[in-house]
Amino acid sequence: MNKFLTTLFTSFLIFSCSNNDFKIDRNEINKGIVYEVNVRQYSKEGSFKAVTNDIPKIKDLGVEILWLMPIHPIGKEKRKGGLGSYYSISDYKGINPEFGNEEDLKELVRVAHENNMIVIMDWVANHTAWDHSWIKNNPDFYTKNSDGEITDPINPYTGESWGWTDVADLNFDNNEMRIEMIDAMKYWIEEFNIDGYRCDAAHSCPVDFWKESINELRKIKNVFMLAESDPFNVGGFELINSFEMSYNWQGHHILNEISKGYKTAKDLKENIQRNLDIYEDNHILLNFTSNHDENTWAGTVFDRMGESYLTMSVLTYVMPGIPLLYNGQEYSLNKRLEFFEKDFIPKENKELVEFYTSLGQIKRNNKALHFSKDTKFNLKDTNDNNVLIIERSLENQTILFISNLSDESKEISHDINGDYRNLISGEITNFNSIEKLNFKSWDFLLLEKL
Repeated sequence: MNKFLTTLFTSFLIFSCSNNDFKIDRNEINKGIVYEVNVRQYSKEGSFKAVTNDIPKIKDLGVEILWLMPIHPIGKEKRKGGLGSYYSISDYKGINPEFGNEEDLKELVRVAHENNMIVIMDWVANHTAWDHSWIKNNPDFYTKNSDGEITDPINPYTGESWGWTDVADLNFDNNEMRIEMIDAMKYWIEEFNIDGYRCDAAHSCPVDFWKESINELRKIKNVFMLAESDPFNVGGFELINSFEMSYNWQGHHILNEISKGYKTAKDLKENIQRNLDIYEDNHILLNFTSNHDENTWAGTVFDRMGESYLTMSVLTYVMPGIPLLYNGQEYSLNKRLEFFEKDFIPKENKELVEFYTSLGQIKRNNKALHFSKDTKFNLKDTNDNNVLIIERSLENQTILFISNLSDESKEISHDINGDYRNLISGEITNFNSIEKLNFKSWDFLLLEKL
């Protein structure tokens, strides 16, 4: 074999082994965080290649799960804005040419796997674009009104349109449609080595569909599945328990409301305790201060959380579950990214890169912050409804989070004694329960017991 062919064959073997032999390590997932990538807006180029080039930087943030927002071609019929919504899918087996081609996506997955990250894709099962081929070839795949017309998605609680007029609602009573949908989900696992899916509006699809699809996917690979839902939506716990991870929507809203002064640490404490009581021990909650919906429609973390945003960020690492970073948060993203047009994340402001990198390392290096069904939580009593003290213990390690979740200075009574290392500053302090702690507004301490 000549030198060129030898090199080519060797490269092929390396690619095949590094890609197809990659195994999902759930113990590693439990140590890290989720990072959501909006490919169009991630960079000025808006390409897979730009994301791939930054994967080592993303890994440094403590990322174990890389979530790609929808990468499919976007419908043109009834399109909103110039470029349309990522969630208006015209071809479940296609790639949006804005982002690159098949080889670019395969390279992204390969490099992510080299960095021991899993890659999950956004899957939009509830609806398609109006110019999806199914509209013409398989109209019975869709929900129809009394006049026999295909409809956009309808709010089951009101019977009115959600306003998602750029998409057509799929009919899950049609078994042939389900078969085609599952086939498309298999395609990305088999052909691109995708590791799972974040399932958009999971509660909009029947529970039995998700059970069937997940079962079929796991015949191919031990996929990781995230539901955009919670047990207070349609499907309840039967839906949530079909997935490994689901949204902590209520916890997120409480963080926003505390920041505005509408709720207190007492409300968050009650929410955390309820979550510990009602969820299965192995079910993972996704904690977040931002995501693509929140950033665009509700506002940036600075809009919603103001001076509390760093404390709230740390809380998402301390609360039961695994934290999410939306791309750009590490660059102090202080604008709402356009949803239907080209935009990009400014990356000049790197003040928070070190903060989030350090936070990711702290989570990875301290097992009491890993997700585990064996983690013990102690939500300590305080003398003030605005004060939150969380103790997390696993095996022989204890982590303590103390915070003033208000815009006023506080004198905090506590029952903490002994030596602790500040995980942010590295300083060692002896705590005595006789001495009160003075906290400025939104102050926090993240400590390891020595």
